[in-house]
Amino acid sequence: MLTKWEELQLIARCAAGDDRRAFGRLVEEYNDGLRRFLLNLTLGDSSLTDDLAQDTFLKAYLAIRSFQGLAKFRTWLYRIACNEYYAYVRRRHELATDDPSGYSPDEGFDSEQISDAKLDIERCMATLSDTERSVVLLFYLEDQPIKTICKITGLPEGTVKSHLNRAKTKMAKVF
Repeated sequence: MLTKWEELQLIARCAAGDDRRAFGRLVEEYNDGLRRFLLNLTLGDSSLTDDLAQDTFLKAYLAIRSFQGLAKFRTWLYRIACNEYYAYVRRRHELATDDPSGYSPDEGFDSEQISDAKLDIERCMATLSDTERSVVLLFYLEDQPIKTICKITGLPEGTVKSHLNRAKTKMAKVF
């Protein structure tokens, strides 16, 4: 795990000297968490997760000079990931008006290999809107505080709390 100082040094090396190795170290540090977040956001679609993660890191690399350090690098990176996911959903929605998320709850899964608990979670997550799913994943899976979720999603604090409450109510109705 990088210290704040090490992280700032890597970011400065990327911004000032276009140091790809420094950015590679940042990717190593944040890759697993970002992919886990995106995998849950995409309801288990690993190929979409790979595409979104790659696009996120590419955009972060290209825009590293615009990182101002007002938020943590992780927060900034997750904001880019959320934007990439929402852009994908918008493009998908333009192509197919049937289901804006483009997912079926059991797409890509072999039901014999998945535990009942995972199926229950998948069903619950499928009932949520994209924004609710993002907020739930950031809060419960990534252990992000409400204020950080506000920075990542661009939503006001009250709206984030409303989405969390609404999501809990929807998920409780699944059972």
